[in-house]
Order: sequence, then structure tokens, then C-alpha cells
Amino acid sequence: MNEDAVKQLARAVIETEARAVTELLERVDDTFVAACRTMLACRGRVVVLGVGKTGHIGSKIAATLASTGTPAFFVHAAEAAHGDLGMITGDDVVLILSNSGETDETRQLLPLLKRLDVDLIAMTGNPASYLAEFADLHLDVRVSEEACPLGLAPTSSTTAALVMGDALAVALLESRGFTREDFARSHPAGQLGRRLVIRIRDLMHQGEEIPVVGLGATVTDAIVEISEKRLGMTAVVDDSGAVAGVFTDGDLRRALGQGIDPHDISVSEVMGEDPVTIAPDTLAVEAVQLMQDRKIQGLLVLDENESLAGVLNFHDLLRAGVV
Repeated sequence: MNEDAVKQLARAVIETEARAVTELLERVDDTFVAACRTMLACRGRVVVLGVGKTGHIGSKIAATLASTGTPAFFVHAAEAAHGDLGMITGDDVVLILSNSGETDETRQLLPLLKRLDVDLIAMTGNPASYLAEFADLHLDVRVSEEACPLGLAPTSSTTAALVMGDALAVALLESRGFTREDFARSHPAGQLGRRLVIRIRDLMHQGEEIPVVGLGATVTDAIVEISEKRLGMTAVVDDSGAVAGVFTDGDLRRALGQGIDPHDISVSEVMGEDPVTIAPDTLAVEAVQLMQDRKIQGLLVLDENESLAGVLNFHDLLRAGVV
């Protein structure tokens, strides 16, 4: 292997494909806007059809559309002719990808799709092709050359189609007013989804799991409660159940450093009287920021009546993947 030749060829491929993408800029025209408008007005789903390499690109485009607010799915053109055509309804918009615009598998579907009265958008590299002329709208993704030195393998052409698909998806995302929260709802398993969906009430310890002692409890009582609940802290409440303070592992170390007798000292004498609190419906990611800013490991959760609703520990956020 000639290492210099390999590097030169790789750079040539990237440069060729970059030119192909740049050439798309002038194709973002009124037809592109019309395609966006058609997809935006769709009452059903955007069905992306393709076969071969463009089929793989079509599958990715459908996935991107679906995850950014435009309901969509992919149908392999060959499978469509063997039953999957039944997945398409008259309320759908069909986006067909074919670089040549003459692919047999897609051509044979066109009369059937026209009979369904669907809006048909073609994305091809040949504006004079049968598919381009048959469709209601045509998006031109032709390239001057493939990056393959043989000029055969779909390289620049598939990249151009993919980029045009991304352009459609993002334009629709913006037109729909699609937000980060909307994105998170369709990506609940990803870290972004967790950060934008999970709230304090989803993670906090509630009921019997809440470490709590009364104002009259001794430090020893508080130590026992902290040890049993294993959250590194305990809430301190008055006779009415209102939060009066918090006693943490750090408070204990400081108290012992002063030589106090934990059996004789009331927890109210060594507790923190101004605990950091948070509301149950607050996003968990805000708790992360609050704990980091205040350099603490836990929070008391108070409801709208300022009553103790739960306790949250930094490890809860770690386990949930919010951090």
C-alpha cells in the first residue's frame, strides 16, 4: 500500500463530495419550498421510497424526519410491490429517491401511487428522467461526478441526497416550531432526552424512604436515621411537619470536630437552618446545576404548600443518567 496515494485519494473523495454538497445551494429554490409546504400540510405520514443505495439514504431521511417532528417511515420499493404498498394511504405524501430516476422498482409503482391520489415528490439526479417528470414536485440532487474513481459506486450522489433530506427535515422542524423538549420526547433513551424529560418527582425518595427527624431529636437519633435511609442527610421538621432544617454528613463531621456529645446535643443546635430545596416538577438537570453551584450532595423537595415531598441525592441523578 502506498500511504501517500491512499491519503491523496481519500482527500480527493472528500473534496469531490464537498463540491457536490455545495452545488445543492442553488437548488434550494421555490420547488424546495413547495416540497416543504406539501410535507407540512400532510394529514398522514411522509412515506419515503427507495431501493439500493438510495434506499439506505431514504431510510435515514425517514428516521430524521420522524425524530424532528414530521411523522415518516421508509418503504423499500421492491417490498412495496409485494404488499407493502398497503401501508400507504391517500392522506400520505410520498418522497421517492432514485439517482437515475429510471429505476424499474420505482417506475412500476408510479401509476399505483397516482391512483391513490397521494402527493408525490421525487428526489433524483436526473431532471429529465421519467420519475422527475411524473412527480408533482422534483428536487434536483444531480452531481457533476461521483467520488468513486471508476465513476460507478454511488458516493457523491448519495451524499447529496442525504444532505437534501436533512435540509428538508430541518426546514420542517423550524416551520413546525419543534423544540428541544419535543425532540427529547421522541428520544427518551438518549442523554438529551433524559435531561429534558426527567423531573425531580421521577427520581426523588418519597414516603417511608424520606429521612426525617423532629426538632427535639438528638444528634444520635439523626445519625441513626441517616444510616438507615442511606442518603447522607435527614430533614428536620417541627411539630407541624414543616421543614425547619437539614442535618447532613458534613454537619455531623463538623459537630464531632467541635467535641460535642451526640447523645446530649439536640440536632436543632447543629443542623443547617436554611436548607436548599427544589420543587417536584423541576427538571432533574436543574438539580444537577443547583447541587454543583451550592457544592452539596442532596436536596429537600418541597411541594407547592412548602411541605416535605421527598429527598433527592446526587447519586439518584447519576443512576438516571442525567449527569
